[in-house]
Amino acid sequence: MPEGTILLIDDEVGLRRVVARVLEFEGYTVLQEGTAQRGLDTLRQHAAEVLLILCDVKLPDAHGVALLPRLRALAPLAEVILLTAYGTIADGVRAMKEGAFDYLTKGDSDDQLLVLVERAMDKARLQHRVAELEKQVGAQHSFASMIGTSAALQQAKSLAERVAPTEATVLLEGPTGSGKELFAQAIHQASPRRSKPFVAVNCSAFPKDLLESELFGYRKGAFTGATTDKKGLFEEASGGTLFLDEIGELDIGLQAKLLRVLEAQEFHKLGDPKPTRANVRLVAATNRNLRQEADLGHFRADLYYRLSVFVVPVPPLNARREDIVPLAEYF
Repeated sequence: MPEGTILLIDDEVGLRRVVARVLEFEGYTVLQEGTAQRGLDTLRQHAAEVLLILCDVKLPDAHGVALLPRLRALAPLAEVILLTAYGTIADGVRAMKEGAFDYLTKGDSDDQLLVLVERAMDKARLQHRVAELEKQVGAQHSFASMIGTSAALQQAKSLAERVAPTEATVLLEGPTGSGKELFAQAIHQASPRRSKPFVAVNCSAFPKDLLESELFGYRKGAFTGATTDKKGLFEEASGGTLFLDEIGELDIGLQAKLLRVLEAQEFHKLGDPKPTRANVRLVAATNRNLRQEADLGHFRADLYYRLSVFVVPVPPLNARREDIVPLAEYF
């Protein structure tokens, strides 16, 4: 039997009760309100449990289509179906643009209503499950999930937690195996970009030419074998975080291209004369002393200064001896 909570907002008391009775007979829990304001108040109290909102278009204190953004803001994972006795194509189009699941004319058969409700409820349930899974994945990559209580680890976490909510570029310094990618993931999860992609690439794992196409993508025909357009990792990470591991291994020519991205927030795909906008937060990591590499001319000094806006030294395990036992017990 179907289950879940539905908020029904309609000022026609008789019709509202009939619709509620039909839905309750199917196994749904139905909250009823007769005005937009009371509907918003009830939704505010029950936002976590409401999966579907059935809302009349012509309410005494609001138009249902205009109310849509406020309903979506209070319960972004819920679906909305608008009900009207005066259905028009224009209102239907506008409702769908504002994010309504569908638009139903009053007087349609109960069967049609129930089919539409079940489809909307299925979608809302799926959205809740996805959100819960994302929450669980986020918890696995949070600062709180890091194992250890050593002073060195706590100091590194404190620095990373400070910079995480900002848009600043971060450079993680530490030897191989110290957990730099864990820090990068935790920074992403604690940032406003957490709902967008986290994309990681090891710069030492690709030859120069291949890494350039991986990072920036290419247009069809850019080189032999480029039979289709390909998105680069900067596009794949759009809106989120791009983690460049072992950035000290980056070829000097690619360093210039990366500097361009950091300075202008745009890049050129291979074979494309037009620039592509880049909307990513960059976190880089290295096991080298990049300042020393820059002083020796092995790494671009201007790129180093762009990358080292905020440096987080990630301690090696030999500086966290008190964390060895908890780590061994965990693994």
